[in-house]
Amino acid sequence: MKYFEPTSIDEAVAILAREDDARCVSGGATLVAMMNADLLSPSTLVGLRRVSGIEGITKNQQGLRIGAMTTHATIAKSGLFVAGMNVINRAANQIAHPPIRNMGTIGGSISHADPAADFPTALIAANASIEVSGMDGQRLIPADEFFLGYYETAVAENEFVTAILVPKGPENAVGEHVKVTRVDGDFATVSVSLVLAFNENQCSYARIAVGAVAATPLHLDEADAVLTDSALTDEDIDNAAALLVKASDPIDDVRGSANYRRALIPRLLKRAVSLLKTDA
Repeated sequence: MKYFEPTSIDEAVAILAREDDARCVSGGATLVAMMNADLLSPSTLVGLRRVSGIEGITKNQQGLRIGAMTTHATIAKSGLFVAGMNVINRAANQIAHPPIRNMGTIGGSISHADPAADFPTALIAANASIEVSGMDGQRLIPADEFFLGYYETAVAENEFVTAILVPKGPENAVGEHVKVTRVDGDFATVSVSLVLAFNENQCSYARIAVGAVAATPLHLDEADAVLTDSALTDEDIDNAAALLVKASDPIDDVRGSANYRRALIPRLLKRAVSLLKTDA
């Protein structure tokens, strides 16, 4: 196996274009585990730890830019995630255990595209975009369009994730990420990421994403619309959840049956709304 450690985005892209069956490795939390289990055997690894400009969180007029090599722990501890953007670091706080959070990176997590992972769901709720770099330069992919299926993304061959861009969203928004797991630190049986904004006693903005109930995190404009301009009554939440349950396509696996997953959607949505009402 060949191993390269480029120091720039351009150098990394050139290696990906030149080498057959090349895979990027960032924190290695997922990729190395899959290689150890003989699920993947790339002929070339491109280590990203020395690539400049793809680590850290920076604030700008539009919101936040999160470098792909930023660790879960850094995101979890950052005070830059204000208003609805905090759905992302609340998700980061729930990923696995401290050793994994210290090693794993957000770029590696979303590139793996496991719908039971925490970041994909949170990024869709935050209406984020994914920056990828390739031979033709950089392009932005909305999070809603980035995840294409189980372990499949819109990243083209010879491209890799370099950053995540998170918009400010409504000024008075708040975000929450809740999940049910089989054991502490596991991937979600079901997760809900929710961003709400309030105008007095009314919900003025809502964006819901549900993880682990389909091949990609589930987001429906129709469900958002049910909560928007509502008083967030139990009936409102049940109506939004019913749309999500109907659109879901969960699987049966060791973490839970499809029917159990469907039953969790309204319960987790109510929990998230209750927590956000308390925060607002």
